[in-house]
Amino acid sequence: MNRRQLQKLGVPPRLAAAAIDALRTAASQDLGFGLKGHRARDLVKQVVASPATFLHDPIWGRLASELAGYQPIELRQPCAYRTWGDDIDSAAHEQMRQACRVPSVVGAALMPDAHVGYGLPIGGVLACDNAVIPYAVGVDIACRMKLSVLDAPVASLHERRDQYRTALERGTRFGVGSEYQQPQSHAVMDEDWNVTRITREKKDVAWRQLGTSGSGNHFVEFGVLSLAAPDEGLGLPAGQYVALLSHSGSRGPGAAVCSTYSAIAQAQLPAELKVLGRLAWLALDAQAGQEYWAAMNLMGRYAAANHAVIHRNVARLLGAEVIAGVENHHNFAWRERHGGRDVVVHRKGATPAAAGVLGVIPGSMADPAFVVRGRGHAESFDSAAHGAGRRMSRRQAHDTFRFSQVRKQLAERGVDVLSAGSDEVPGVYKDIRQVMAAQQELVEVVAQFDPQIVKMCGDGSRAED
Repeated sequence: MNRRQLQKLGVPPRLAAAAIDALRTAASQDLGFGLKGHRARDLVKQVVASPATFLHDPIWGRLASELAGYQPIELRQPCAYRTWGDDIDSAAHEQMRQACRVPSVVGAALMPDAHVGYGLPIGGVLACDNAVIPYAVGVDIACRMKLSVLDAPVASLHERRDQYRTALERGTRFGVGSEYQQPQSHAVMDEDWNVTRITREKKDVAWRQLGTSGSGNHFVEFGVLSLAAPDEGLGLPAGQYVALLSHSGSRGPGAAVCSTYSAIAQAQLPAELKVLGRLAWLALDAQAGQEYWAAMNLMGRYAAANHAVIHRNVARLLGAEVIAGVENHHNFAWRERHGGRDVVVHRKGATPAAAGVLGVIPGSMADPAFVVRGRGHAESFDSAAHGAGRRMSRRQAHDTFRFSQVRKQLAERGVDVLSAGSDEVPGVYKDIRQVMAAQQELVEVVAQFDPQIVKMCGDGSRAED
């Protein structure tokens, strides 16, 4: 008798193992019935109907005891969440409502750049009680932004154009399998990678991929940073500056951590909650949850190291020095305090925006990015958008645009795109200015970055973002 047959007889999915054990024990003791037959089915029905009668039965006692104390698990009604912006498709809202039914969720918010993702929508913010959801962090753990302000004069972007192009071409590598034959150096590789089995196994790959950018919406670009007023946080006077901006994450190792621990979480889901799928969670006081948390934080430091190496390489090739900078994760989970309680805040495609905290929110290869300062809005769980947000899928983009044509149009606007794909052209994204307008109560704009020379993956690799 299998689990489905037992469920039809009234055995809850969580108790199927106890029922199967009882049937096997009965069969081994040759009590006249085995795992098949009407007598077996009738006896199971009797135990389900009156478990108290069988509490002391040597064979059926365990099942009877579990049935007597059984409390059915049901999906809760979704908790309320606030949304910023109105250019968000219904599928993203449906994903958000489903996420808000996870038992450990205590609060949520949806940012104006939101669109459909895996499990939690991109732009989703989820606060949980003592639990972490790997897919609410994201596949690319610690995907992040880094902006470095350089000491080069703005005029050099035109006067030394070829040198700037070369610095981007040689300062990092793009593509799903991109690696360095001669590994780059950074202190993160001296850390303890034995915190979990998967991080130990992926250390060599991580070293080879250190300083690479991957694929999808990841980029490295030069542009002009315009600061209308002096800013103490940036430590810069008003003016225009050459800046380097990058977007990427923890590459293959981060994806391996996500898939490994999401699989563990999904395997632990009670049968009644299997519908949650990629929203499966790990308790932080359980071993798997503690392992994931340690691995996630290591991936956060590794992703930061990736950006540090890229910026070091590019600045050295250009012969420039970094005079200021801003950086932030936007695929991560943090232990924070909100509403008088300790929670785990997942920001999947959302920028940390606590009061006074600086961050970077990019647009597209032709549209500005913004350095912002958080206002610390309670209902957003101190969060903001992480970019413009997609308005169409990659498949739709490939069917709609031709990169060669868009590249020519961008060149006419003064944007030099060294490489990219048609799935990343400006038309696939929402209007970043509208996104920023929709979240004025979440962040204030400190500076604007206008891209001029852009490098993205152009080899058709599967998107890693």
